[in-house]
Formats: sequence, C-alpha cells, structure tokens
Amino acid sequence: MPAEKSEELARGLAGVTVADTEMSFIDGEAGVLRYRGIPIEDLAENASYEEVVYLLRQGELPTATQLDEFKANLVKCCRTVPDEVIDAVRHFPSGAHPMAILRTAVSLLGLHDPGAEVETRTANEAKATQLMAGIPTLIALYERVRNGQEPVPPSQELGHAANFLYMLTGEDPNEVAVRAINTYLVLLADHGFNASTFTARTIASTESDMYSAITGAIGTLKGPLHGGANERVMKSLFEIESPDKAKAWVDQTLDKGQRIMGFGHRVYKTLDPRARILRQYAEALAEEPDVGKWVDVAIVVADAAEERLSAKGIWPNVDFYSAPVLYSAGIPVDQFTPIFVMSRVAGWTAHVLEQQADNRLIRPRAKYVGPREQPYVPMGERA
Repeated sequence: MPAEKSEELARGLAGVTVADTEMSFIDGEAGVLRYRGIPIEDLAENASYEEVVYLLRQGELPTATQLDEFKANLVKCCRTVPDEVIDAVRHFPSGAHPMAILRTAVSLLGLHDPGAEVETRTANEAKATQLMAGIPTLIALYERVRNGQEPVPPSQELGHAANFLYMLTGEDPNEVAVRAINTYLVLLADHGFNASTFTARTIASTESDMYSAITGAIGTLKGPLHGGANERVMKSLFEIESPDKAKAWVDQTLDKGQRIMGFGHRVYKTLDPRARILRQYAEALAEEPDVGKWVDVAIVVADAAEERLSAKGIWPNVDFYSAPVLYSAGIPVDQFTPIFVMSRVAGWTAHVLEQQADNRLIRPRAKYVGPREQPYVPMGERA
C-alpha cells in the first residue's frame, strides 16, 4: 500500500522560510521591494547598476571614491574573458539557445580561472566581480559570432550598460537605450529567494565554488516559469500584431482558459513595483521609431487583462513590460533571458557570499509516498 500523502506538504516550498537574508525586502501584498532597505523606485530613478552591485555586496551605497575604484577594477581586470573561452564560443552550435551557450561559457570561465577553487572572502569577491563584468562580454560575443561578425573588445571608458550595448553593436549606444538597459539591470538585480537564487545558495551550501553556483542558477533561470517568460511575452505581442487587435486577443485567450505570459506572480498579489516602473519607462519609449508600436500593443494588453484579472490578484509582473523595453533597446528576443542573467548575477553572487559567511548545508526532506514494502520478483516470474 502506498503511504498516505501529507496534508502539510508545502509544494514548491511555498511559504517556507529557510534562511535569513539582508539583501531584499519584499511585501507582496503592498507591492514593495527594497534592496537593503532602499526603495526600488529610488534606485531605479537615481542609481547606476554598478552602485546597486556594490550595495548588495557590501551592504551600503558606495562613496564617489569607492564607486570609481569599483568601476576601474571592472575595466582593468574583468571585462575581458580568456582567449580559450572566446575560441570555444566560436565553435558552439550556432542554433543553440543563448541561455545554453551562456550556461556553458560561464562554466568555462571557472575552468580557466586559477583561483576558482580558492575559498576565501577576498577570492570569492574577485570571482563575483569577474562574473558580473564577464557575463555581458559573453552575451555580446555569442550574439556577434552567430551573426558572422567579429567580437568587439570591451570599452575602457563606458559604464556597464553602455559597454554592453557597444560590444553588442560596435557603435556608441544612444542614451535612451543605455537608460533602458541600466534601469532594467537595477530592477532585476535581486529578488529574495527566487528559484535561481535558492539554487545558487543550495550549491554554495555544499561548499562548492562560485562558478558552480552561478552555472546552476543560470540553468534554473532558463526555464519559462522563471526567466524565460519575457521571451514568450514578446512572442505574444508579435502574434497580436497591432494595438487594435490586442483586446480581442486578451478576451479570446482568457475565455479559452489560457494564461497570458507576464501576468501573475508567486509573491506579488498587487502590481509588481518593478512592472510599474517599467511601464512608465515603456510609455516614454512609445514615440521611438520601429518600437513604439510594440509598447502600444503591450499597454492595451495590460489594461484589458487587468480589467479581468486584477480582482483575482493577478497583475502584470516585471517580465511583461521588460519585453518591449528590452526590444526597444535593440536586444534580440532570444537574448532577453541572458540579459536577466546579466542583472541577477549581482544578487546571486551576493547571496552566495552571504551563504558562505554563515553556512549550513541546505538539505530538505521529502515525504515518501510510494509502496511501503513489496517483494523482489525474479526475472522469469515477471509479467
């Protein structure tokens, strides 16, 4: 007889608190997100991504001198990646998904880092910086290689968001695109114990290395129920084609009992505060040539879907508005989730450092519900 299923089982660990953290505070009922106590609205309006990385890792905003030193270190040591990694990426399958490419390339970074197995705080901070600065290089590298273009070496002068766009296109980026990418990176830098962050901390809890933890987190983020949702949002907008078709598409989709990608969140029961910020930014981009149309489609979809879903606590999440914002900045749709990685690596690495500072092996238990006892049947007697 199978064992009786537990009535107390927390499927997906819903509602289970497993550790303390000082990174982000989330109030899903009120729609509040703060990094180390600072409202996300203030950070999105005023901070560079580099400031947010420093805040998450060090616990406070940097002074001007500290920020200059941090930026200089990024440029000096960490934006370039080993030639062996570049050569490997050149030979990766051109049709592979960029998240699979990035997952493998990050693992290769660890293979070529002589300090990968050194487990001191200083060494792990250095690895965190290498990952934060190297991941944009890897994303841009593969995008250019798969399009038959030569990689563009990192800039020695541009900030984090601007440098990424420069490596992607080989041209000086416009300020609208730089602002869009920086805002996105700030908003997605950390978000509690989401699936990928929990994966990174679980790996770190075994006393494995930083590169293994981040490679595992990337694999987790690849799934459409986590980081991959933004791609599917943009594909829905392409399917709709124009703003005048958007409301009918929403009604048909919901009447069939289907989900609208980018709506609903495991934590937020009101509007995701990051979505609120990105909607404002998307509206400001609506006048941009070639991309304003997709912002208009997204806004009609959001308004029509909110009319039907908000009473159930289902609202747009950050993935919904990030799709037209990233697209407006010139990011290919299948690179949306790698850009998520480019942001969230700040939180992942900060959480790994926090886990290492007060470690306990993460080892939950499962309730066995299979047969309690049954005999071994010899091969000749099996049906």
